[in-house]
Amino acid sequence: MTFELNRSVRLAAGAGLVLAASLMVSCGGSSGNAGNSFTAKRVFAFGDESSVINANGSKYSINALQVDNVTIDCASNPIWVQSVAAYYGLVFPQCNVGAVPVVSPASRIYAFNGAKVADLAAQIDVQVASGGFSADDMATVLVGSNDVVAQFARYPGVSATQLADELKLTGALVSGQVKRLTDLGAKVLISTALDLGRAPFAGDRSAGSTNPNPGVLTLLSTAFNDGLLAELAKQVNDGHKVGLVQLDTYIQAADNLRAAGGGGFVNTTLAACLATAPLPTCNPLTLGTDAAAIPPPAVPASAAVATWLWADALHLSPGGQAGLSSLAVSRAQNNPF
Repeated sequence: MTFELNRSVRLAAGAGLVLAASLMVSCGGSSGNAGNSFTAKRVFAFGDESSVINANGSKYSINALQVDNVTIDCASNPIWVQSVAAYYGLVFPQCNVGAVPVVSPASRIYAFNGAKVADLAAQIDVQVASGGFSADDMATVLVGSNDVVAQFARYPGVSATQLADELKLTGALVSGQVKRLTDLGAKVLISTALDLGRAPFAGDRSAGSTNPNPGVLTLLSTAFNDGLLAELAKQVNDGHKVGLVQLDTYIQAADNLRAAGGGGFVNTTLAACLATAPLPTCNPLTLGTDAAAIPPPAVPASAAVATWLWADALHLSPGGQAGLSSLAVSRAQNNPF
């Protein structure tokens, strides 16, 4: 078993969304594995704001609005943990539209805005103190972007090589928390961190640019993920406990496809939301001019939620979240949990 030999992604474009049709990695299970009978009774989300739904239903992406153009429609523009929960017929308390399936859903989001790897243990501790885990639980883990940003803030005072070495060790720590979750009885969907060298945060990536930031941020993101994957590969896992979601590879593939003139995204380099509407306040009414009107052909302003990869400098749009969701649900379906 290895998590590193094949990190290719095949993309399928449809209805304005770039979706990952399958992720070909050897982590136990295979696409088309119809023998997976696992059904989660609870989903627990751990990590940073990419997995957060706030109490008012807002997310760190582009929020959908109800017909009054004021109230947040939390069920629309789902983030990846919502899609994983929905696959099992579950919802989170923060978005339990119509009190379905129960008035007080058992699934929980322990992820929070700004979380780093060092926060994972405490997030897990909360559920341990609340009754622990069982073999019918699915845990999702996505963290690392805030660690990369924090280390990047030290550059160039500290060399990119030294920062990468430190982030490799930080990524390895995530694997320890994944093992802790499986030892406690849960199944785990673990995602690699975003390649922030492809994010708007990196700045100018146009041909001929001398901006070093994209290359440095990709180096740091890759180091983090390499540390995570190397430690995961040391764990005894035939796919019955852990499923790997390769978000970084998906981002790279979507960006490369756009650069080549293809794919379902029309923009993979800029933020769709206005700077005056920082997440989680962004919605289709607070998009930048280019995102709100995307010629040619002319499309409704709301199309940016699907056709732009990034909501802001660091966070995925609903279209990007849909791609992540597709990868995660495919892994949930095909791993022999």
